[in-house]
Amino acid sequence: MSETITEAIVRDNKALNRFELDAHGEIAFANYRRAGGRVVITHTETPPPLRGRGIASRLVRGALDLIRAEGAKVSAGCGFVADYLDAHPEYADLTA
Repeated sequence: MSETITEAIVRDNKALNRFELDAHGEIAFANYRRAGGRVVITHTETPPPLRGRGIASRLVRGALDLIRAEGAKVSAGCGFVADYLDAHPEYADLTA
């Protein structure tokens, strides 16, 4: 497994309404729905072989960066995203 988490890029798969992160031949994803100027992240999923490696955090960080770049706000519709936002005040402007 030569790929590192930092080499992977989070993408917005608009056709499936989810952010995706390829890592070690697997795809971690965060489903979302749009409501006005908000992106509501409703569920995050990391394949079992990838769990415990920080990939879900990298996925959420990348998704939040994409949301910020488009000028939208975010709502946490799942516990992992809510916990991530609580632990990372640098993204507080996205929840205002």
